[in-house]
Amino acid sequence: MKYLFVAVLSFLCAAQSISQETYAEKLGYPKGKKIIIFHIDDAGMSYEANQGTILAMEKGVANSTSVMMPCGWVPAYMKYVQQHPTTDAGVHLTLTSEWKGYRWFPISGREKVPGLLDKEGAMWSNVGDVVKHATPDEVEIEIRAQIARFRAFGVEPSHIDSHMGTLFGSAAFTERYIKVGIQEKIPVMLPGGHATLIAKERNSPAQEIQQFQQIGKMLWNAGLPVLDDLFADTYGWKLSPETPNTEDNLRKMKTEKYIELLKEAKPGITMVIMHCAAPSENFKEITDSWPTRYGDLYAMQDPVLKKFIEKEGIILTTWREMRERRAKVK
Repeated sequence: MKYLFVAVLSFLCAAQSISQETYAEKLGYPKGKKIIIFHIDDAGMSYEANQGTILAMEKGVANSTSVMMPCGWVPAYMKYVQQHPTTDAGVHLTLTSEWKGYRWFPISGREKVPGLLDKEGAMWSNVGDVVKHATPDEVEIEIRAQIARFRAFGVEPSHIDSHMGTLFGSAAFTERYIKVGIQEKIPVMLPGGHATLIAKERNSPAQEIQQFQQIGKMLWNAGLPVLDDLFADTYGWKLSPETPNTEDNLRKMKTEKYIELLKEAKPGITMVIMHCAAPSENFKEITDSWPTRYGDLYAMQDPVLKKFIEKEGIILTTWREMRERRAKVK
């Protein structure tokens, strides 16, 4: 009975929020329209991640990305951004280093953030260990250092978000994340509207969604644009074990999944998170997640997906456009 009550409460809360004005409408987008950000995580992580991001945005429907500032291929990607200043690029605030043979380290210095270091001297490989060992002060020091490095390339970040969701791993971390975004006047990735897809993805209780909505109001009142919804589980879309990870199979599966997701999305601004990488034998040595990353790249360039978006009248937007629209709203 307890779980039934929570489920009903969650449904009523979601239904009530959907009936209210969306943040998309507040920003001047047409009422009742689905506004989508196709967002690529992990730019700067490797050459393949850089090339996949560029291809998906230049030749596909992807239109936003964020950069992992502690990683080795950051300068190459930031030079691209300098040469293409309209690129919608933010900071992928990174507090974990999850691969076994390819690691990265805090850029604020080991002495300043010892709680972010594992026994190898790299960042922890999982969110739980970061929450267990790092203090909120250390987290804030490091995320400020990553924003400062991004700006050192002469570029203003379009937004900030969180690698592996670490900044949502504890309330104290989330508080610092929001604080830094407001103080630095940078839009913050957080589903502050009806949050329909993310609630389903996370199996969120009504209380969590209400907290997101309260933070959304705080961000809006601080002069920042706010997402209505978020979907982050494209990483988990995989072929069945008996189906080969060929280009055709990956493209078809991923494109079908994206179309299903777009059908399910509610009106408002929804950010859809993905990971694109250009195929190479070297990349397979970095991570076994290459099939989902290749699949995302193939889907973003698939004419079938583009045609569906046009047919359904779905509007694609970016953080930069949202920011410009927010500046015009009193």
